[in-house]
Amino acid sequence: MFYNSDYLCYMLPAFLLVMLAQLYVSSAYSKWGRVAIRSGLTGAQAAQRLISSRGLSGIRLERIAGKLTDHYDPRDKVLRLSQGVADQPSVAAVAVAAHELGHAMQDEDNYLPLRFRAALVPVVSIGSWLGWIMIFAGLLLGMTNLAWLGVLVFSGGTVFALATLPVELNASRRAKQLLAETGIISGEDEQSGVNSVLNAAALTYVAGLASAIMQLLYFASMVGGRSRD
Repeated sequence: MFYNSDYLCYMLPAFLLVMLAQLYVSSAYSKWGRVAIRSGLTGAQAAQRLISSRGLSGIRLERIAGKLTDHYDPRDKVLRLSQGVADQPSVAAVAVAAHELGHAMQDEDNYLPLRFRAALVPVVSIGSWLGWIMIFAGLLLGMTNLAWLGVLVFSGGTVFALATLPVELNASRRAKQLLAETGIISGEDEQSGVNSVLNAAALTYVAGLASAIMQLLYFASMVGGRSRD
């Protein structure tokens, strides 16, 4: 009932975009991960320099397992870098490290979109499964009002994906500015490499938003079709 040819019509373009975005990220990171940065700084060293230059003394650095698992944890004020980023003196490594530090700066500045996204987390964590259950139950029992309520609850994931875009784009903008201002990168080639890595990462969030929108539209069309019946 839920996953049929109509579902593929809605979701296949989004799935393809997500796959292309992931390939683009992997390609950009692989290419610029092999390009040594002239400053000679690893991702961890670049992050530490940026922390010092911005007076973010409360931020701790930690290493984390995995590939491109890098993230900033605002709860513990910890910047976690994967080994490939933390220990490599490459253009890609400093780009990723600076991007994550951009999130730390957002946290320090009480950046409103970041606060809004954080407030959505508990809503999304519940709505992602509760909304689906409400849609299923509403259609099964012929209670279209319940199904529409489920669509509304499920839409929290789409709102979260939309709220994520300005947060990630702003972190990348901060990263590019920080790397240039502190002299960690130099020359048009390194700037181009940083732009390539961060723009590729941004595309993954655009693809995620497209996927969330298409899934929401599919459920809405399914409930709407049942309402007309």
